[in-house]
Amino acid sequence: MNTIPSVDLSDFISGDPVRKQKFVDAIGKAYEDIGFVALKGHFLNDALVETLYSEVKNFFNLPVETKRKYEIPGIGGQRGYVSFGKESAKGKKEGDLKEFWHFGQYVDDNPKLEAEYPNNVIVDELPEFNKIGKETYRMLEKTAKYVLRALALHLGLEETYFDNYIHNGNSILRPIHYPPITEEPKEAVRAAAHGDINLITLLMGAQGRGLQVQNHKGEWLDAVAEPDELMINVGDMLSRHTNNKLKSTIHRVINPPKELWGTSRYSIPFFMHPISDMKLDVLEGCIDKNNPKAFDDITAGEFLTERLIELGLIKK
Repeated sequence: MNTIPSVDLSDFISGDPVRKQKFVDAIGKAYEDIGFVALKGHFLNDALVETLYSEVKNFFNLPVETKRKYEIPGIGGQRGYVSFGKESAKGKKEGDLKEFWHFGQYVDDNPKLEAEYPNNVIVDELPEFNKIGKETYRMLEKTAKYVLRALALHLGLEETYFDNYIHNGNSILRPIHYPPITEEPKEAVRAAAHGDINLITLLMGAQGRGLQVQNHKGEWLDAVAEPDELMINVGDMLSRHTNNKLKSTIHRVINPPKELWGTSRYSIPFFMHPISDMKLDVLEGCIDKNNPKAFDDITAGEFLTERLIELGLIKK
C-alpha cells in the first residue's frame, strides 16, 4: 500500500448497517495493510481545535524557566511538561527535537485508579489551557471508543469488547512543539522512527508535510491529512493483542527543508491506553497454524513501564 486510506466515522455511527459494515471492512483492511487511516467525522469541532492550538502556542511561548516549573520529577513524564530533547526513540541515544505537555485521564468513578494515576498539572499563567485540554481529551477519547468498537467487530469480538478496558484508561493527550531549528542537527530529527506504545493513536496536526509512515516494503510515505481529518494508527499494545494481525507501523517526523528551519511545528497526538491491568495476551482468534502465538502474556501496565524505561523517561 502506497497511500493512507481515508474513512468517515459518520458511516459507522449512521445507524445504517450497510454503511457501518463498509467502515468496519475499510478500517480493518487498512490496519492489516499499513496500520494508518485518515479519519473524517470525528467529534472535534473547528472552534475547539482553533482554541486548543491557540492555548498550546501560548504555553510553549512561556519563558523556559516558567515551563520548567511544570516539569514534575519522579513520574516518567506522564503529566505536565517534558523539556526539549528529553525523550528519545527506542534504541536512539539522540534526544528528539521537541518539547511537549501531557494531559492525563480525568477519573470520575474509581478511587483506586484516581490514586494510581498522577494528578493533572494546572498552569497558573493560562486559565483556559487546562479547561480546553480536558474538553479535547474527552472528544478524542469518544472518537477512539468508536474506532475500537469497529475494530472489535473486525476481529470477531463483541462490539463493546474494549469499552471497559478504556473507561478510565491511562490515556494521554500530548501537545508537541517542534521549535525552529537553529543549526544543522548532527543525528537528531524532530521525532525519530518509532512505533507507539498504546492501543491506537489519534493525531491532530498532520496537515503539513513532516509525518512519514513506513510501508511493508520499507518505503517511507508522506502522511498528510485533510484539514478535517485525524490520522489514526495502531499502537504496539493492539498489535501485540492481535498477534500482529493489526499492524503497528513505524513512523517518524522528519526535519523540514532548510528554508523552513525557522518555523515551529505543532502536533497533538492522543494516545489511547487501556487500564493498566488489561491483559494483552494474544487473542485466540488471531492464532492459527500460519500465525502461531508470537508474544508472551503481559499486562498493559507492565508493557508501558518496560517501554518508558526504553524511552529514557523512567530511569532504572
